[in-house]
Amino acid sequence: MSTDRVSVGMVTAESKVTLPDGVRLHVAEYGDPNSSLTVVLLHGWTCDTRLWRRQIADLPARMGAPLRIVAFDLRGHGRSTACPRTTTTLAQLADDLHAVIHERVPEGKVILAGHSMGGMAIMEYAHRHSVEFTHRVGGVALMCTTAEGTAHTTYGLAPGVARIVRALEITGAAVLARSGPWRLHRTVMPVLSPGIRWLGFGRIADPSAVRLTAGMIGNTRLTTIGGFRPWFEEQDRVDALVHMATLPTAVLVGGRDRLTPSNCADTIVRALPNAEHLVCPDAGHMLPLECPDEVTGAIARVCQRASGVPTLPPGDGPTDPRRRKRRKGRTLPAEAADAADAA
Repeated sequence: MSTDRVSVGMVTAESKVTLPDGVRLHVAEYGDPNSSLTVVLLHGWTCDTRLWRRQIADLPARMGAPLRIVAFDLRGHGRSTACPRTTTTLAQLADDLHAVIHERVPEGKVILAGHSMGGMAIMEYAHRHSVEFTHRVGGVALMCTTAEGTAHTTYGLAPGVARIVRALEITGAAVLARSGPWRLHRTVMPVLSPGIRWLGFGRIADPSAVRLTAGMIGNTRLTTIGGFRPWFEEQDRVDALVHMATLPTAVLVGGRDRLTPSNCADTIVRALPNAEHLVCPDAGHMLPLECPDEVTGAIARVCQRASGVPTLPPGDGPTDPRRRKRRKGRTLPAEAADAADAA
């Protein structure tokens, strides 16, 4: 493996990590390169590192301490190179994460934060590289993700309709998987925007966030989109959560997530009873874009717990920091939010 490094803007360094199969992952580093704590960000399916733009900008200030951030485009996504269809698997993503940590973060504790498929990759990494995970990982933040594949996915539709949509999606994915390294033409994206808005976002969606999401999807290779989709049906990594049980963890979900609904988060929380459980009732699947402050705060609290810093600043936080809901711009204890919802 090899890297070539340059300094660009606020980016400390950009590099390409070359994997054994020849795929080159685009890696961007931010913050203090000498920090003993590094946050590694893994985006979701059909996204790229732009998903984390607010977290990258705000996390160091929220921490109030030296911090290093490493974000990389998963294979076939963003500025990483195309990959063979046979390598579009969750197991390969776990091995890719292992390679990035080995090469770009050879020392110090690592905090892993994953959205959607990125969270699934983290669980697969804990399963496939459990010894390294135990020794290197200091905390985990999982958001809008699942340990049970599509077991709870209904797209916000009636069960019968959801089964039809799933069958059509799987059929379409099989076609895309054979489409090679091409991307969707940008003229197609406006047509897809209403579907992106429905599946990706909750009650209120910032138009710029919807446009960014469409742009990220349009920048993902067709074989990547189709190739990864079947593995969501196969995933079952509840057992891998045992490797996170003693770590500082946070589990976040949008109350209106139609792809990985709250049942997915509930399963993870049952396996991680000490995790902070944050529900953003009005948000959907694109939580880092919809609720950037909540996501940044949750990652910061995981970092603080991992480094022994007090978990919450004075005056910030509910009586029970392990499970919280966000309502109308505020973060409330889960019990208070449940009472408000009932009222």
